[in-house]
Amino acid sequence: MTTLAVIVGNRGFFPSHLAQSGRETILRVLAEEGFSAVCLTPEDTEHGAVVTFEDSVKCAELFKKHAEEIDGVLVTLPNFGEERGIADAVRLSGLNVPVLVQATPDDLSKMDINWRRDGFCGKMSACNNLTQYGIKYSLTTLHTVDPESESFREDLRTFGAVCRVVNGLRRARFGQLGARPAAFITVRYSEKLLEKAGISVESMDLSEAFGRAWKLADDDAAVVAKVAEIKAYIGTDGIPNEALLKIAKFGVVMEAWIEEHELDGTAVQCWTSMEEFYGVVPCTTMSMLSNSLKPSACETDIAGLIGMYAMVLASGKASAILDWNNNFGGDPDKAVVFHCSNLPQDLFGGEATMDYQEIIAGSVGKENTYGTVFGRMKPTKLTYCRVSTDDEYGRIRAYMGEAEITDDKVDTFGGYGVVRVPEFQKLLHYVCSNGFEHHVAISPSQVADALYEAFTKYLDWDVYLHDTERPLRLQP
Repeated sequence: MTTLAVIVGNRGFFPSHLAQSGRETILRVLAEEGFSAVCLTPEDTEHGAVVTFEDSVKCAELFKKHAEEIDGVLVTLPNFGEERGIADAVRLSGLNVPVLVQATPDDLSKMDINWRRDGFCGKMSACNNLTQYGIKYSLTTLHTVDPESESFREDLRTFGAVCRVVNGLRRARFGQLGARPAAFITVRYSEKLLEKAGISVESMDLSEAFGRAWKLADDDAAVVAKVAEIKAYIGTDGIPNEALLKIAKFGVVMEAWIEEHELDGTAVQCWTSMEEFYGVVPCTTMSMLSNSLKPSACETDIAGLIGMYAMVLASGKASAILDWNNNFGGDPDKAVVFHCSNLPQDLFGGEATMDYQEIIAGSVGKENTYGTVFGRMKPTKLTYCRVSTDDEYGRIRAYMGEAEITDDKVDTFGGYGVVRVPEFQKLLHYVCSNGFEHHVAISPSQVADALYEAFTKYLDWDVYLHDTERPLRLQP
C-alpha cells in the first residue's frame, strides 16, 4: 500500500470549516483509492490543518515518526492555505519524496465570505514557496480539482506510481549474472553513475552459478518442486527431462541468489557460455522471474533492466525486454519486436510454450538450447522505455512513450509481436541519432506519464518523451 503524508492547508481569515470538511473528504478519497495516510488530527491542531510555525513543527514531527513508511506528500488546499506553513512542514520533516499539490475549486453559487475558498490563487502561492525552499513538487492535471472527482482520482493513481518509481529506484538492488557477452558492447553501462543514483549492482560469475547447480541432486526437494513449477507455468511437450532438470537447478540457484542479496531484478549472460558449458538457455527461469515481478533482462543489460523495473513499480504488471527488430512491410508506424525469448507468460496470455533456441542451435547443438519461451504476444496497450548511462556527460538518460501490440501475425520463432508506435519514424531517428541501444523494455500498461515525471523531476535524468495518443497528466 502506498502511504501519503497529508498536509491540510488553512488560513485564519478564510472559512476554517472548509479545512475541516476538506480534511475529512481527502482522507476518505485516499482510503477509497487504496492509499494509507499520515495526517495531523483535530486534536493536534485546529481542524488538523497547518497554519502557524508551531503547526508546521507538529506536522514535521509526525512525519518524521512515520518517515520509513511515507512514500509521498499530498498538499491539499480546501481554502487559500498558509503557504509558508506548508513549505516549513515539508522542509522540517526532512522527507525526500515526491510532493503533489491539490487545490479545491470554488462553487460559483457559494462565493460569499462564509464559503469562498480562493484555492485557485492559494495554489500559486504554495507552489511559489515550495520553489523558494527548493522543494520539488507535482501538479494535478487541472489547476483546481474536486478531490472526489475522477480527474483527481486519476491524478492520485499516477502520483502513487511516481512515488513507487522514485523511491524504488533510489534504493534498487540488481544482480548481474555473468560477464557482458563480448559481442554486445551495446549493453555497456556505468555502474558508478547508477550507484550515485542509488542503484546498486551485485555480480556473480556464471561459473559459480553452474557450480552451485551441478551440486544439486536430481531428487533434491527444491529441484523436484521447481520442475513441477515449470510444468505448471509453461507447456513442456517434447522437452527432454535432462534439460528440464538443468533448467530447474538453474532456477533454484537464481532464486537463492536473489533472496540472499535482496535483489529487485537480474540481468543474465547467455550467448553462448550458458549453452556451451551448462547445456540449456536461461530463458524459462528469467521468464518466470519476470512474471512474478522480479524482472530479468538478457545479455547482462542492467540499464535495460532499470526500465523494466521502473514499469513494474509504476504498474504492478510484468515487464519484458525486447529488440526493436524488424520492419513490418512498408508501414512506417509498425515494427516486429522480438526476443529469443524470456518474455513473461502474462504478455502471451498464458499461451506460450517451451522450445529450443533456433538462432544458436546450429553452432552449439539443439540439445543444448532448450528452454526458450515461444509465442506471439497478445494485443495490448503498452508503455516502452529505454534507460541508458552517458559516461561522457556523467548523466543517466532515457526515452519513453506509449504504443500497442497489434493483432497482426508474423510467421517467426521466439517471443514476438507487431508494435504500432505513433510517429514511429521520429522515434527511430531519435534512438539512432542519440546512440541508444537496440533493446527496449515494455509493459502492458500506460505509465509513460508517471515515468516521465519520476525520471525528470525527482531523479533528474535526461528524458525524451515521445508523442502519445492521449494527453499526459502531471506535466511539469
